[in-house]
Amino acid sequence: MLIGYARVSTQEQETHLQIDALKAAGCDVIIEEKRSGGSMSRPMLFKVFRTMRRGDTVVVYKIDRIARSLKDLLVILERMESRGVEFRSLTEVIDTTSPAGRMILQIIGAFAEFERELIRERTINGLKAAAERGAILGRPRGMTTEDERECVRQFRTGQYTKTALAKQYGVHISSVKRALARASAEEQPDLFNAELSHS
Repeated sequence: MLIGYARVSTQEQETHLQIDALKAAGCDVIIEEKRSGGSMSRPMLFKVFRTMRRGDTVVVYKIDRIARSLKDLLVILERMESRGVEFRSLTEVIDTTSPAGRMILQIIGAFAEFERELIRERTINGLKAAAERGAILGRPRGMTTEDERECVRQFRTGQYTKTALAKQYGVHISSVKRALARASAEEQPDLFNAELSHS
């Protein structure tokens, strides 16, 4: 079975391009995710792991849709290989059914990671230069750290909606969503490994 995995970074983006390509490739199942690839806390990626069986092939539009770092890519590929599952990227024309394909995949993954690090370094240098010029950087948070902590606690009781909390704290609902996302990221750094160990 061909299992397609499509991912975009935010709720505002769409997976239509990826899905069309995955359908054209003959994928039997397509799993969509709207979450940053920089985090391995991706529910739909875990669903891919739960769905795949020996002999299946996981297909993505581009490598960076499934992993943003070489380390994460290798962990994912190792997991697939241990299950007897192959991997294909439509854009890079990569297939792990051969040793050469696996080698090329790792090389491309390394270059992609290198490019992201260069972009990150340029961004940091630009922000540093702006700060030295006296520029005020970043968007101020709508809530204090204490308010965010209390907001997260309230939401997790199940008695408050995000909209209700936004009204209570006098902020936009996006501020509540960011507070919840930050709390989740801080509390679950090893979620990916934990999921893999139980899958």
